[in-house]
Amino acid sequence: MSSTRKFLDKLHPHFSKGGRYEVLYPVYEMVDTFLYSPADVTSGNIHVRDAIDLKRVMTYVWIAALPCMLMALFNTGYQANHAMAALGLTEAPGWRGAIAGIFGFNPNNPISDLVHGALYFFPVYIVTLVAGGIWEVLFATVRKHDVNEGFFVSSILFALTLPPNIPLWQVALGISFGVVIGKEVFGGTGKNFMNPALTGRAFLYFAYPASMTGDSIWTAVDGFSGATSLGLAALGGVDAISAAGISWWSTFFGIEQGSMGETSVLACLLGAAFLIYTRIASWRIIAGVFLGMAATSTLLNIIGSASNPMFAMPWYWHLTLGGFAFGMVYMATDPVSAAQTQAGRWVFGFLIGLMTVLIRVVNPAFPEGIMLAILFSNIFAPLIDYFVVQANIKRRVKRHA
Repeated sequence: MSSTRKFLDKLHPHFSKGGRYEVLYPVYEMVDTFLYSPADVTSGNIHVRDAIDLKRVMTYVWIAALPCMLMALFNTGYQANHAMAALGLTEAPGWRGAIAGIFGFNPNNPISDLVHGALYFFPVYIVTLVAGGIWEVLFATVRKHDVNEGFFVSSILFALTLPPNIPLWQVALGISFGVVIGKEVFGGTGKNFMNPALTGRAFLYFAYPASMTGDSIWTAVDGFSGATSLGLAALGGVDAISAAGISWWSTFFGIEQGSMGETSVLACLLGAAFLIYTRIASWRIIAGVFLGMAATSTLLNIIGSASNPMFAMPWYWHLTLGGFAFGMVYMATDPVSAAQTQAGRWVFGFLIGLMTVLIRVVNPAFPEGIMLAILFSNIFAPLIDYFVVQANIKRRVKRHA
């Protein structure tokens, strides 16, 4: 028993296991295992020798998402302050305006941008943690198992995919759907076949499209309308993006309209480097997604279209527009819902990249495609692994016949 467990049990004996409020014991378990190695370890003969465990895997992914979180704070505040300057506003309404007003609303002041953005991101993140955490604790209590750190990853990824002005009750509803329907009904962490954060985000997109699409939701200022780069591209291709004064480098660094944590390709690449270095994410899946996108977009460039400007969109623009980089790094590499075989990971990633470009280009009503592409590929991941294994079996039989 760790010192944290002893302290908590001594401080609140009624909350300890077997006490009056045993329902809260999983919360102590979660805190304890987040700070220390679990006291319950595998006994008997084992064949896996590795220092990594679920706690460290989830902690590493959460750390890898930090660059996107910092960019979410900065860009959300920058877009809000920039919109206020464009509208001639010198103060913002409500409690956010009272706090942010202490630091001013100058878009050229990084401190002002970070503070203003934090006032929108952290309420979304806190509601995500509380609502999703309640379901995690409830299922853990009913099933009589410990709460693990898997939800910490789902919570941060889910919050980063949302617009800043989304109603908080929709945040709670979305993460509840993702946790319960996307994971817990299949048995919990490690047994879900779709990414829970992406499942919750997809639910909100189709259930409440007015809060997830349009030109007025990406900037946290009432009365301001600004289309995303991908939305502009769907209407007029690269020329429409350039006409709006948005450069490729702006989309690469993430200084543009969009979901709070998905805009910066640079932040996503920093997270990818960390995940690949720690061997948490499969570089084969990331490379497969990129190759699938590049090959499909290049093929469509060659085919061309007189009526659809998206056919002419080059691969390097697809890379920086929308949530492609975010989905490629954090969502597609989910070790539970992705393909497990080495060859299958290449196919799985390539399928995501291919489907993303097809949805973006061929379907003009849905300019963003990475979300549906990943969910679609999650469904086929077991089938991909099955064919890879069967192909290996056939080769071995032929070799030793």
